Amino acid sequence: MSRSEVVERGKVIIRTSIIGIVVNILLAGFKFMVGTLSGSIAIVLDAVNNLSDALSSVITIIGTALAGKAPDKKHPYGYGRIEYLSAMIISLIVLYAGVTALIESVKTIFNPTKPDYSTVTLIIVAVAVVAKILLGQFFIVTGKKVRSESLVASGKDASFDSIISAATLVAAFIYIFFGLSVEAYLAAVIALVMIKSALEMLRDTISEILGERIDGAVSKAVKKTITEIDGVQGAYDLIFSDYGPDRVMASVHIEIPDTFTADKIDEITRQIQDRVYQEHNVAIISIGIYSVNTKDENIAAVRNSIAKVVAGHKEILQMHGFFIDFDNKDIRFDLVLDFVPDMHEIFKTTIQEVQELYPEYRIAANMDVSYSD
Repeated sequence: MSRSEVVERGKVIIRTSIIGIVVNILLAGFKFMVGTLSGSIAIVLDAVNNLSDALSSVITIIGTALAGKAPDKKHPYGYGRIEYLSAMIISLIVLYAGVTALIESVKTIFNPTKPDYSTVTLIIVAVAVVAKILLGQFFIVTGKKVRSESLVASGKDASFDSIISAATLVAAFIYIFFGLSVEAYLAAVIALVMIKSALEMLRDTISEILGERIDGAVSKAVKKTITEIDGVQGAYDLIFSDYGPDRVMASVHIEIPDTFTADKIDEITRQIQDRVYQEHNVAIISIGIYSVNTKDENIAAVRNSIAKVVAGHKEILQMHGFFIDFDNKDIRFDLVLDFVPDMHEIFKTTIQEVQELYPEYRIAANMDVSYSD
């Protein structure tokens, strides 16, 4: 993503967040007034929740502004990950709002008050339901479009708010028609739903900060693009590094014939970098080379015999980078292992089995794990 695209993306997020701030402050003011006049704890808590949503939008604006800073000497990969931190803060705000609402609801259960609903009260709450549904969808759609986790988190929170407001309407009608005051219990249930939602958002955001496996479809598509370049016989060890939305960098190993010259390899690597960035918006920053034997027909037999040994261990997903130096008695290859507790022991055992098969050769093998697909 170019610098101008990053700036435009930030402007979209900030505009959307400002709309959220204005709508939430207006809703909070109306709901607080209505909740106070009617004596409805659920509506008052709903107003407080709207204020927390406005605060979330403020944090989104601050996070987006900081994340949009240009890379510098101290942070050469930019500040994009700040957006993940702002999404985590929003999750904590929602969690705090949920816990506070639960405490107040429990207090009201033990010290109940009779609400006094009017037609104006019900109309305002109904309008709030519609406003929150529209605002939530607006945030989610825009957030997914510009890949903003903060906006998506705020949108999900707004969607839950519409459920809260709708629930207060249900409680009001139950009280009006049946004389039963259930809003404190209803508010407690809603608070629990808010807490659950906040914890899920927090879990997802922390997972992104830690670094998640890239979508397998993206990994396979990038490898397909690489192997379509003339001369590339395989693409392996594709590792992605996420430095924020649309700031993905990667490294990869490619297999090419051992007859290629340095200028040919340079041409291929430049083609890979250009094409992958154009088609997938992924910056390939490092390309390793595996040399493929082309000068000895006996290599296939050796490779097949070693492949049979490797196939005997279901935890090994792949063997690649295979090369034999018959003159110096060297066999080189990489093994990709699944994430299992005893992967090092499995790797060691496999190499011993290969060494027993070819005792006169030095086995130079590397252990990789499945970072992408």
